[in-house]
Amino acid sequence: MANDSSTNGISRKDYIFSITIIGVFFFIFGFVTWLNGILIPFLRTACELNDFQAYFVTFAFYIAYFVMALPSSAVLKKTGFKSGMSVGLWIMAAGSLIFIPAALSRAFWLFLTGLFVMGTGLALLQTASNPYITIIGPRESAAKRISIMGIANKFAGAIAPIILASIIMKDEHILEERLAAASDAISRAAILDEMAQKVIMPYIVMSVILVLLGLLLKFAHLPEVDTDSEEETVGEANVKKTSIWQFPHLILGVIALFFYVGVEVIAGDSIIRYGQSLDIPMSSAKYYTSLTMLGMIIGYLMGIIFIPRYIRQGNALRICTILGVIFSLGAVLVPADLVLTIPFVDLVTFKPLELVLPLTVLFVALMGLANALVWPAMWPLALNSLGRFTKTGSALLIMAIAGGALIPLLYGKLADIFSTQSAYWICLPCYLVIMFYAFRGYKTGLKNGA
Repeated sequence: MANDSSTNGISRKDYIFSITIIGVFFFIFGFVTWLNGILIPFLRTACELNDFQAYFVTFAFYIAYFVMALPSSAVLKKTGFKSGMSVGLWIMAAGSLIFIPAALSRAFWLFLTGLFVMGTGLALLQTASNPYITIIGPRESAAKRISIMGIANKFAGAIAPIILASIIMKDEHILEERLAAASDAISRAAILDEMAQKVIMPYIVMSVILVLLGLLLKFAHLPEVDTDSEEETVGEANVKKTSIWQFPHLILGVIALFFYVGVEVIAGDSIIRYGQSLDIPMSSAKYYTSLTMLGMIIGYLMGIIFIPRYIRQGNALRICTILGVIFSLGAVLVPADLVLTIPFVDLVTFKPLELVLPLTVLFVALMGLANALVWPAMWPLALNSLGRFTKTGSALLIMAIAGGALIPLLYGKLADIFSTQSAYWICLPCYLVIMFYAFRGYKTGLKNGA
């Protein structure tokens, strides 16, 4: 991949270095993002919330993408990809520090503020990194590159909740016994205050790491890519385009991505709480998000192997949507009392253990496999032929991450009204919307139907 046509005019050395740096960022995305899976049950207890209220964790985090995506695009046009990503890292560090007063006061709104600020930094990072990784090499293998990034992202997501749970949910059964034995509101509040303050040190460490990475990037050699010059390669018809809204395949992609992010977040962030609701001890439930992430890693590896040599990006997307429908039905229809005990390995300590796993929870985890290739396949399809509108199109796709704010919140409401299992019905229409895009929507308005 050393020639200019394959790497947007970038040398092979710079290409490899750039892929490595962006891979580190995707690891950070995964680590920070999938901490929400353990924060939801943790804050539900510490701040005395119901399921609907607890899912404001995902709302606060992901709504930042909707609010900040277009401003992020404007920032990147002035700063370029590299400086913009440094700023994003520092904003995330500031959000991490907000967890300190939030924990000391046990104020849920402050936790949500910290999550929103962290989401703001991630919006800037993702608005830069996703088109960067798409454009830096040949477009036909973009899904493969994003799949490689996805492995870094989901591996971080697999270990993040385990690490955080080992710190903040340690001896949870003892805490529950103390709460049950608390004789008055003052004693109960003191126990919950002690619990809330366990998040302080992990988030201080995280903020320090993010600041240092931002400084490292500031002085690293990361080549810029010129998205505007792509206009020359997409044909005369695109030169006449005057608005981003003249690309229906992009708009439909934004809608489909909204629903996709919703089900991806549900599969990763609701699964620990779901296990808890089925009376599974935290010693097993804390690994459930890791199962979802492992499913996604397997899917990404398949993408690297098969795309584009054996399967086109569009066909991979179609297969994923069909699997999503099947696994959603399994999660809802399989009786909750069917429980497996499987051998597993702690991904941090590498100690073997016996994992208690209801079959319905396994189907939720398998949604990770179904979801794996949706994001990497949809980005190049949606950004196809945008030319000088690529950065704005990327910002719209980042705004679609708001699906992770609204759809899990709806899941939480349904869980309160019906049950945590019945609430998974919300996943079915989401996958059907993605399926429409996979089979027809991605080529709407494109002259060659590609």
